[in-house]
Amino acid sequence: MRSSRTRTPRARAGLAWAATLPLVAGTLALGAPAADAAGHDGGRHVLQGTKPLWATRQADRGATPDATAVNARVYLAGRDAKGLADYAKAVSDPQSASYGKYLSPAQVRARYGATHDQIAKVTDWLKKSGLKVTGTTNRYVTVQGDTAAAERAFATDLHNYLKGGHTYHAPSTTASAPASLADAVLTVTGLDNAPKLAKHHSGELPPPEGVFRNSGPFSSYYGSRTDKSLPSAYGSKAPYAIKGYTGKQLRAAYGAKNWTGKGVTVAITDAYASPTIAQDAAKYAARNGDQRYRKGQLSQVLPDGYTHIDDCGAAGWYGEETLDVEAVHAVAPDSDIVYVGGASCMDDDLIDSIGKVVDGHLADIVSNSWGDIEANETPEVAAAYDQLFQQGAVQGIGFYFSSGDNGDEVANTGTKQVDTPANSAWVTAVGGTSLAVGKHDAYKWETGWGTQKALLSKDGSSWAGFPGAFNGGAGGGVSKTVAQPYYQRGVVPHELSDIALKGAMRTVPDISAVADPNTGFLVGQTQTLPDGKLGYDEYRIGGTSLAAPVIAGVQALAQQARHGIAIGFANPAIYQRYGTSAYHDVTDHPLGAGRDLAVVRVDFVNGADSSKGTTTSLRSLGKDSSLHATVGYDDVTGVGTPGAGYVSSYRH
Repeated sequence: MRSSRTRTPRARAGLAWAATLPLVAGTLALGAPAADAAGHDGGRHVLQGTKPLWATRQADRGATPDATAVNARVYLAGRDAKGLADYAKAVSDPQSASYGKYLSPAQVRARYGATHDQIAKVTDWLKKSGLKVTGTTNRYVTVQGDTAAAERAFATDLHNYLKGGHTYHAPSTTASAPASLADAVLTVTGLDNAPKLAKHHSGELPPPEGVFRNSGPFSSYYGSRTDKSLPSAYGSKAPYAIKGYTGKQLRAAYGAKNWTGKGVTVAITDAYASPTIAQDAAKYAARNGDQRYRKGQLSQVLPDGYTHIDDCGAAGWYGEETLDVEAVHAVAPDSDIVYVGGASCMDDDLIDSIGKVVDGHLADIVSNSWGDIEANETPEVAAAYDQLFQQGAVQGIGFYFSSGDNGDEVANTGTKQVDTPANSAWVTAVGGTSLAVGKHDAYKWETGWGTQKALLSKDGSSWAGFPGAFNGGAGGGVSKTVAQPYYQRGVVPHELSDIALKGAMRTVPDISAVADPNTGFLVGQTQTLPDGKLGYDEYRIGGTSLAAPVIAGVQALAQQARHGIAIGFANPAIYQRYGTSAYHDVTDHPLGAGRDLAVVRVDFVNGADSSKGTTTSLRSLGKDSSLHATVGYDDVTGVGTPGAGYVSSYRH
């Protein structure tokens, strides 16, 4: 993906295969055949999903030695888990009498947070089992100890299992807690150690990655430059790809008008932190016509140190932060931006970042350009995320997650699946489009983002293998684990949402914005230049990593239009506007049935300069694997993209 610069850093690669236990409205359906309705089994409270699916009899390599170190997190259920979910729904539903009656962080802790008594009892249980408590928050208790102590605490045996050529330990049966703690313990993570390598590094991050540049020729707006000597495609000459859209063009496309996001704060979560983000963002704004940053408008909340630097490819996340910050500012130039960096790209650290946003109510809108495939999600991790999303919802905080960059994931994994946490019923999943902005910043059309790539033949007379192989597209489809949330009923077609023997399930995405790197956004970043020195450079970028901060920026405009009243968890309001002029209803053939579209793209072979030559390719649009952008709701663009009337539809 380096050549197209669509990289969406992936968290949790290689974690356990997800259990197929259905999720109910995005929360765990606790219980097992041997347990009663309360999840009790012989005096124990079953912690469903804690035995990963890769821990099979065939992969079993025997008992984990008693002295093996185990590091785990016991997540606390709080006072009233069901009440939290119920109020999160009510406060987010425009049809509810409780709509918009948000709570403060202190009220959330008082009404739904863990009590001192719960924490004390959980701590006492863990210590009596022989585990050492290494940390306590209002959300979880961290412990470390040996295998024998972990087995005593969670009433399961740990075995070693072969997975992907490596050996990891994991519970051989589903873990549990004492039945007396059923109301206190939500779940436990860390009993399996794949792929957490527990190697700590110093707080010093690596230098930026090598420079990436786009070769010309470019269009300055869609269709502005075409080479008539190149072969035709779909009955006409395709224009060159744009150099990269800027804020002025995106604001015009998505109905910003005079709204600027004033008085609204947008948070961004990613892993690590670009050491040059402030100067890069300022330089980019000055060069590309964006408003200057006010003093304090861009701030960062960072961890004390960083871990898994090599495993996560820390330097690759600098570009992600840069894209997110510059895209939000381009769309909502008056919004404050707070970047909350994770200590790594692992679940626990990303959960901590989201927890900081929720506990401190750092923002009402949170952009998250990261994720993983659903098959790598486990129910206990989903429960920990959903608890945070629900706590955010009752405070008026909305979370926006990229839907993924590999279409239906078949080309990537061999199996149709959606991405996570975008699959959660408590977040807004943001899909992607190919965007045409014409002369004078006029919105022309969008297709679903899905690309097929064909190289120019050696003699220049044809596009070899036209239309070419799938080359990336917006993630979408139906979840195998999350039941259909109420707000999708009557909007999402049954042929998209229904799974045999399960019925209607969560379908992704909810809404969309530009994502195609061939019609993408111009970004500016300090990179490592070919001579080894650091320098600022600009390039075009895409992916649903772009779509998420663009939608976050549009939501900031909409919140300003509401006189600053928080939109909160936005999906009920987003679906309430379905079928209205608030949206561009995106299809793969905006110019009519059978009229396909494409752009021509020229790339440096080495990604930096012409010393190794260039390649010319045709990039067909609207070809997203088995997914299709159609009239009405679809599994590429959801309800569509924000139209001219979207922001003003939130006015009171």
